[in-house]
Amino acid sequence: MDQDDEIWMDDLDLERGSISSEDSSQSAVCLKQRQLYHQQLWSEEDVIRAISSLPAGKTALSVISTLSGERLEKVIKDVKEADFSETKVKDQISLIPKFANGGIRKASLAAENESAASATPEQLLTKWPNTCLLVSAWTGQLDLVKVLLEKGADVSCCDNDGRTSLHLAACLGAEEIVQELLNHGANPGEWDFNRTCTPLHCASAAGDLGTVKCLLAAGADVNAGISERSPLHYAVLSNNSSCVEALLEAGASPNNPQVYTETPLHVAASLGATTCLNLLLYFGADVRVQMGTARSTPLHLAAEEGSPECTKLLLDYHASHKAKNSRGQTALHLAALAQSAETMEILISEGANVNEEDSDGRTPLHAAVAKSVRGSDLVKMLIQGGAQVNKPDKFGYTPLHIAALSESSSIVILLLSKGADVTARTKGGISALSFIVRRTPDVLPRFIARLDQAISLHDHELGDVDCELRLDFRPLVPGGRGETDLMLCLVEVGQRHLLKHPLCESFLYLKWLRIRKFFLFSLVFHSIFVAMFTSYIAFTFLFKMQRMSEVFFWPVILFTVLLTCKEIFQLAHGVCIYAKGWENGLQWSVIVTSGIILCKKVPGERDWSHHVAALGILLVWIELMMVVGRFPMFGIYVQMFTQVAINFFKFLGAYICLIIGFSLGFSVLHRNYKSFENPLVGLLKTIIMMSGELEFEDVFFDETDTILYPGTTHLMLLVFVVLVTIILTNLMMGLAVSDIQELRRCAGLDRLIRRAQLVAHLENLLFSKLLDFAPLKIVKFCRSGALLLHLPHHCAIHIRPNDPRENRLPRDLIKSIYRLVSEKKIRCKKTRISSLRSINSIDLSDTKLSRLYSNNSVNDTNRQLSEISNELKRCAQNIGARMDALMNKVEYIAREIDLSLQT
Repeated sequence: MDQDDEIWMDDLDLERGSISSEDSSQSAVCLKQRQLYHQQLWSEEDVIRAISSLPAGKTALSVISTLSGERLEKVIKDVKEADFSETKVKDQISLIPKFANGGIRKASLAAENESAASATPEQLLTKWPNTCLLVSAWTGQLDLVKVLLEKGADVSCCDNDGRTSLHLAACLGAEEIVQELLNHGANPGEWDFNRTCTPLHCASAAGDLGTVKCLLAAGADVNAGISERSPLHYAVLSNNSSCVEALLEAGASPNNPQVYTETPLHVAASLGATTCLNLLLYFGADVRVQMGTARSTPLHLAAEEGSPECTKLLLDYHASHKAKNSRGQTALHLAALAQSAETMEILISEGANVNEEDSDGRTPLHAAVAKSVRGSDLVKMLIQGGAQVNKPDKFGYTPLHIAALSESSSIVILLLSKGADVTARTKGGISALSFIVRRTPDVLPRFIARLDQAISLHDHELGDVDCELRLDFRPLVPGGRGETDLMLCLVEVGQRHLLKHPLCESFLYLKWLRIRKFFLFSLVFHSIFVAMFTSYIAFTFLFKMQRMSEVFFWPVILFTVLLTCKEIFQLAHGVCIYAKGWENGLQWSVIVTSGIILCKKVPGERDWSHHVAALGILLVWIELMMVVGRFPMFGIYVQMFTQVAINFFKFLGAYICLIIGFSLGFSVLHRNYKSFENPLVGLLKTIIMMSGELEFEDVFFDETDTILYPGTTHLMLLVFVVLVTIILTNLMMGLAVSDIQELRRCAGLDRLIRRAQLVAHLENLLFSKLLDFAPLKIVKFCRSGALLLHLPHHCAIHIRPNDPRENRLPRDLIKSIYRLVSEKKIRCKKTRISSLRSINSIDLSDTKLSRLYSNNSVNDTNRQLSEISNELKRCAQNIGARMDALMNKVEYIAREIDLSLQT
């Protein structure tokens, strides 16, 4: 996987982590979030720890929580009769010496706790009334709270975190205890030490309407802490619509004064709390506020939660579906990520743009295919709404890339049926077809089936003379760009055998007929250039005819300049593709040698230009051979030559050490022989000797130059003949024959591959953007002449396979097409027969019926029935929720009318 893959997958993981549950406010995710907020507001462990740090705190917690029934009545009676002295009523904590920093001395606290551990319940309540008041309020012991308050316990005492008895009772939702504390002067606006909450915050978080009303009646500040989290915020978080309504009617502000903060409306939308959301909107909550660094609006959160009811409510109150969060995502993006079809349907019906891009260039369709839970339904909905199937993101990934990466075969098939382009490439140059082959190979048979279906019987029966077959080429041009892009992709991803499909082969044949005029023009151009260049070299270096050399001088310059412009054009069209072709290097060599030769008009007898001329004339004819080799008729032979040449040089590189060893040995033994006087010439001579040119008599029976080292010389020559001339040469010949046989065996497929590559190369050049600067008539002529199809109308041909006059396709190809249609018809007939047999078998006896309905079929039927039942339940729930939302809306409209009438 390349770097782009990693970027995409990392981003995908981040997006998946942000997706909320599909369910409503009763979902596990919302409950977990609610519990988290409760822990931040009022953790039971924190309360126990803070009370335990008070004098007799641990003992009070363990004793008071166990008091009940007759024992509780007895303790209350004894406490009422007890005589509380003034010192006992005082705060016990203040009697303990403190350090300068206010910390309680551990020894004093330990003494108090030790004394409390051995005290009776009556003594505990009498000696430590303040601590016992906190514990009684926390455990909901109303009678104890009344007794302690009557005996003078301090109603404003608090634990080490600043929580008063009123905080603890409000958190518990104990309305009677709260009222009792308020009657004895408790401050309803008291903050804890960290200014986290007031008693009203606690009551709102607990969702107790009676406690909330009691505190409001006592004068609690309904907007306390509104800069961060007000009581209304916690009431919404608890999803208690009654408390929310009471707070709003008491004047609670539904909006926060700070910019980019979390408002109660954000909380209600994220929880999917429809009733609370409706209340907030009715009392003027601002739907435009963005929250935190994510810049999420309430509509974003409702869509992310997958709550269609909340989404509809927010849109009814003019929430903007065009608003984007910090990642450039609209509500439709988040609804697609949440896999909520209902929410998406509402947004699309309200005019949301299905092709809106986020900061990474991704559309809602990219988000919808990222998951396979309900991906197919979402994809269909978005495409029906006008989503562009082949729109890439900024990394070049189309929805088809993402679906293949997610290994979702069903979505890949759906996108292909909607016109997805398998030839679309990422910025890294990876095609969607490559991802499909690697990640969802089970889609390939469907792809081949589409090619089969593109060949159909159009008119008459197969045996008729007037039988007409229709070849629809649209599956081969999915992207509407280059007509041969799919062919190149098939070769690139290792599916080149599909080129032999009759549809592909017919398309390539007709495409070649359409575009070969441009290739013939290139062939004529190179042929004229070779003729001119050869004539110039001949008249200049061979015949030394100065006048004729000057005649061909300017034409050679002209064709060299044209060839240079052609290569520069191809280089500018695509540097990477151009660098991969070794033939381009050959053409530049021709250009360079031609330029060097033309620079020196009059060569001398022993001039270096002769070397360049010899090399140039060889290169230019090799170049012409390669151009001719592109022609399908001669391509196989040129390919044989190049393949054998490549293997020969590989072979030579493997055994070059052996050849060098023999050449140096011969140079030492044959110093008198002219071919081995120079070691480099000796190496050349040794290579030539591989072909069988040994010159045995000239070396060993020369009367003027006798052998200096007989014996060793004879032995080395014998070893050379055996190892090199016989073994290596025959091995090389065998490899060449093997390569040629393999090329002949694959000749048909290789011919199609070469044709596809040549056609694609010419087509890319003709449709290059650089050609837009040429005269319009020439460009229009070239491009219209290169196209075979003119979508959407002219995209098929009709052939008559039984008509001997049919010559638009080769006869063997027509036979293949006819055979394919015949086999498809036979398969369809067999399928119909088998279906009829299965229908007839239903009318058999009861015994056969019992055999027919096996356990597996019963299980399948039960499974299908259960799926239908679950779907009906979900529909009923959705209908019920929508009816509730509608009724709430009607009630508030009626209430608004009543208020207007009263005023």
